Amino acid sequence: MNIANHYDSHPFDFWELLKPRVMSLVIFTAFCGMMLAPGHIHPLLGAASVFCIAVGAGASGCLNMWCEIHRDMVMTRTQSRPLPSGRIDPNSALAFGIILSILSVGLLGLVSNWRASAYLLTTILFYVFVYTLYLKPRTPQNIVIGGAAGALPPVIGWVCVTGHADWPAWILFLIIFLWTPAHFWALCLDQHDDYTTAGLPMLPITHGEEVTRRGILRYTFLTI
Repeated sequence: MNIANHYDSHPFDFWELLKPRVMSLVIFTAFCGMMLAPGHIHPLLGAASVFCIAVGAGASGCLNMWCEIHRDMVMTRTQSRPLPSGRIDPNSALAFGIILSILSVGLLGLVSNWRASAYLLTTILFYVFVYTLYLKPRTPQNIVIGGAAGALPPVIGWVCVTGHADWPAWILFLIIFLWTPAHFWALCLDQHDDYTTAGLPMLPITHGEEVTRRGILRYTFLTI
């Protein structure tokens, strides 16, 4: 299967590259971290900081889609995305993701502090290089380890207020980190055939559905 060489993109297609549903969760968790942190941040700077974190998350999603374009082409769930469907030029998507990454990290450093900016940069790099490119195609524990990227936004929100990551921020991180595998493995059970076709070593494929269900139950109890 080849990617179409005629691109008929719409602005909404670029919005879709940012994985807006994931961005909404990032906005919520970053906001929670910011609200629970001791101290004060000006409402405008707080809103700008959450915006930067959301854009950084969207940039990660965009780069993730660029890295996985050939897998997305063979999976029913993802074939209609802008890249595998041929609506956006892959080079444009790559440039879009890189530019948004740079802008989100740089702007967060200016409106908040550079430590928060460093955490955001770490999140983007971890999601793209560690999770997407290294862990996901190699180990069924990919989402367990890779979930760290999705669990960092409340820590970043906390650091935006305090300038450092105190232990309560890492409790917020741990809650999301432990919640992620159960959520993702449930999707894997439902999309078993898709992941098999894509050749990804997801837990239901490598260890079976019964082991996966026990894993979901175990992580569910850990988050209670």
